[in-house]
Formats: sequence, structure tokens, C-alpha cells
Amino acid sequence: MLPLERGLVRVLALNAPFHRNYSSHQRSPAVTKSRTLYYPIWLAYAAGLLEKRGFDVDLVDGPGADIDLAAVLERAREQKPELVLVATSTPSINNDIRAATAIKEATGAFTVLVGTHVSATPIESLERAPAVDAVTRREYDWTVLELAETLASGERRDLAKIKGLTWRRRQDARDPGEIVTNPDRPDMADISELPHAAEVYRRHLFSHWKRYFYAITRHPVVTIVTGRGCPYKCTYCLFPQTLTGHGYRKRPVEAVVDEFKYVEKEYPGVQEIFIEDDTLTVDRKRCRALAEALIKAKTKVRYTANARCDVDYETLKLMRRSGLRLLCVGVESADQKILDNVKKQIKVEQIRKFFVDSRRADVLVHGCFMVGNPGETRETLEGTLTFAKELSPDTAQFFPLMVYPGTAAYEWAMKDGLLETNDYDRWLTPEGLHRSVVVRPNLPSEELRRFCDRARREFYLRPTYILQKLKQVSRDRYEARRTAKSFLTFARYLFDKDGGASDAASGASATSATGGTDGHESCGTGSGCAGGASATPLVQLERSPLEPARR
Repeated sequence: MLPLERGLVRVLALNAPFHRNYSSHQRSPAVTKSRTLYYPIWLAYAAGLLEKRGFDVDLVDGPGADIDLAAVLERAREQKPELVLVATSTPSINNDIRAATAIKEATGAFTVLVGTHVSATPIESLERAPAVDAVTRREYDWTVLELAETLASGERRDLAKIKGLTWRRRQDARDPGEIVTNPDRPDMADISELPHAAEVYRRHLFSHWKRYFYAITRHPVVTIVTGRGCPYKCTYCLFPQTLTGHGYRKRPVEAVVDEFKYVEKEYPGVQEIFIEDDTLTVDRKRCRALAEALIKAKTKVRYTANARCDVDYETLKLMRRSGLRLLCVGVESADQKILDNVKKQIKVEQIRKFFVDSRRADVLVHGCFMVGNPGETRETLEGTLTFAKELSPDTAQFFPLMVYPGTAAYEWAMKDGLLETNDYDRWLTPEGLHRSVVVRPNLPSEELRRFCDRARREFYLRPTYILQKLKQVSRDRYEARRTAKSFLTFARYLFDKDGGASDAASGASATSATGGTDGHESCGTGSGCAGGASATPLVQLERSPLEPARR
């Protein structure tokens, strides 16, 4: 262990290299066929808060920078951090532990695993990682800040006072230590003091910011959060159940507008901001206030956000005026019993009305359809596909249920003996693509995968859908380029009757030839994946990249 001096410690915050383009900070971590690559947003906020309090932080995103572990280790040896944070996800946990162990051996730094997986499995994770000193539980920004302050003070005995920390009480570096679980940290921390994520990216990730890509947004894009948590309790949703909790905590509207302005100024050529709140529209009054503030500020950059299928027409219309381009919503199923089983708290008729209203408001919709939930049958699968065609969102994705430790869906699969394996490496294919590990006796995973492949083909190759896209691209040069590029990317998956199974056996299928995605990486949590509307083709007119929103 390197000796700690009094004063501010040096911190390395790492999203470890893994598969190329592995997206660890999305709700369903994997490599995707669309090559979606998320910003390391949770790690960035924690790094920014540490910097705000005066700590020297190096934020390194291995997949984003496209570097290997050897490069990370060389950087760590040069900088000699005293505190190391390594982000985790379920499919990458063994890789994350290996990276943390290697850095520990190279630097002797106090090493901590953070993120969704260790939050759900703190003791198991420490037992699997004897070199690691601690893991965090739940939202970790203030936990690692308090840890850094404690290490800087030299009073390691005070580690027991840090809420949200599970750690090893060691006598020396060779001591395996006793695992200690401190009390939980409350979920309701005030997030108004968090820095702008865009400023953190600008300091640490700007050299490769255009590598970050979301299939549903325009590119290049910057991702921010305006609020954390979701009051809804969808059984499959990862972030509220493992990190952010079920209360929606909001940043001040003025701070969000300032961040929009900052992005416009500091990110040349930016096409869009992706608001990654679980459900931006959950507080309708605040959502309208934000839209009005963006209109008043005359911001030009457009935005995409996650929502539920319950937003009223007037709010949609106001958001559209403020620069909203697209809402990503969770439909999941056309069957009301299945929606109730996953605690979606929405009615099929609400979904239909939302799609009608979004079309009237000229707001694009990306619809997510998740199969294999409790109550699923072959009949409900066909009903969902028919519903998707009826709603006709601008883009759609179809995917099998993915379950992760810490979620009610995972507990259901465990209780009913439906988990194929406890080997986290098998949550991915060898290529790093999604792989469902839920095995249903009467509805095999391979059958679900093939249904998703067929659903994708039937949805996108409909004459009515092709006509709607032709009309759209004829009026928008940017959308024409985006659609052409997406089509070339997904053509093999659309026309291959095997759906690309040779590349990703048992994986969630790529689902959009026109900008959709192949996993549920882009859908909100309370929004989950739920939509509905008429069969009228959705034809949306796109504004040019930085054209002012219509007032």
C-alpha cells in the first residue's frame, strides 16, 4: 500500500477495458449490433463531485478511449493514485475484478468497486476479489467522496462511519481482512450540487467524445441527467433497484439550461443531447417548466429523452417547441396481465392514446417491446407484434427479458428455477452481445430469439413502414443519411432468416434498420419499454441540426 499523506489524495476513476465498444453504463450492458456506446455517466458524476471538492481525479474510459488494460496500468503507474474506483456491471464483473486487482498490484492504491453489480452483490463481490479493499452500495457519489476525505485525513479507523460502504478491515496488505458492512446511505441525497456531466466529459473524455453513440439519437451526442430515480417499480428495471432508488430527485431547471448552453458552446458540431433520466416526464409540472425555460433561453440543440406512455398532448407539444426530437418509451407487451405482472402501472389504452398524441405533437417515438416476462405465451407474443405494427413507432426494438442481480425480475427467475447459469460471463455471447439466461420450459429462449428476429423483419419490411420512412427522408437530408447508414448496418439482420444467430446465438436481436437498437440499452426504466397508437404511418419532419426549435 502506498503511504497516504495528509491532504487531498489522487484518484483514478476507471471504466475498465473489456470487449471493444462494450457499453457498461447502459441498463442492459453489452456490445450491441448497432454499436451503441454509452458515456460512463455514473462514474463521471462521481469524478466530477470529487474534483469539485478539490481532489485530483483522472477519469479513464477504456471502451470509450479504445485502450487496453496495459495502457491503463502504464497510466496508473505514472500517476500513482492513492484511491482507485472501478465501475462494474454484471456481464463484465469478472473482467472488472481482474482490472481492479492488476491496478492494486501495480500501485498499492485503496481499490474500490462501484456500480450496479456490486451494489446488488457486495459481499459476494468482495469474496470473489480478495485484493479489492471495498465496494459501494447504491448511489456512490457521496460514498466515494467521504471515503476520499477519510483517506486524506489518514484516519482509516473512520471507514466504519462511511454509509453505503462494504469493506475489508485489514491489519496489513497481506491480511485477507474481515468484511464489514456499514449502514446504508439514504437514497434521497440532494443532487443539485452535482457538477455538469458535460463539463466532466470535456475535461477527461473530449479527445474521443464522438465515439459515444446511441442508435436512437443524432450524432454526435452528449448525454446528461436532469434527475435521478423513478417512482415506478417495474420488476426488470436496473438503475432504480440497484443505484438511484424510487424517488425522483431533480436538478434545478436553471442548471439544466446552463448545461444545454455549455454543450452548444463547447462541443462543436453537436447534434443532440440525450437526457438519460429514467423518466423525464414523471414530474409533469417540472417537465413543462424545463421546456419553457429552454424556449426562453433560445437553446438550439435538440434533445431525446426517456418517458412513459402517459404523457399528455399539451406537454408533448410544449416539449416539441423546446427542441424535443424523440421520446424513448417502454411498451413491453400488448397484454394487460403481463404489464400488471411486471408492475408497469399503465393501461393498454393509455399507450394507444400516447401514440396518437405524440403523432399530433410531431414527436418521434422509439418503442421497446420486451418478451419473455411472467405470463408470456405464444399467443401474447403474436399480440405484441400486432400491437407494434398498429402503433407504428418511428423505430422499434424487440428483445428477450434480461435479468440482473438486485432486480425483482432476477429474484423471480431465481425463485422459479429459471436461471440457466450463475456464471456472469455467460450473460454475454463470446462476442460480447446480449445473451438471455432465463430458461422457460414452455417458451425456450431460442424460440424467443427467433420471434424477435421475425418481429423485426415483419415490423420494418411492411410496405406502410417503408412508405413512411421514404416520406420522412425525402424531407430531411440528415435523416436520409442516418437511415441509409442504419440500413446498411442492419440489412444482414433484416434479411437473414436466422437473424444473425451465427453471430449471437441466444442473444437479444438487433431490431432496427432505421436507427433502432438491438438491446434495451436506450429505454428508460419507469418508461421501461411501453407504447401504443393507431396504425397510421408515423411521418415526422426533422429540423436541421441547430435550427431553433419552433416557438
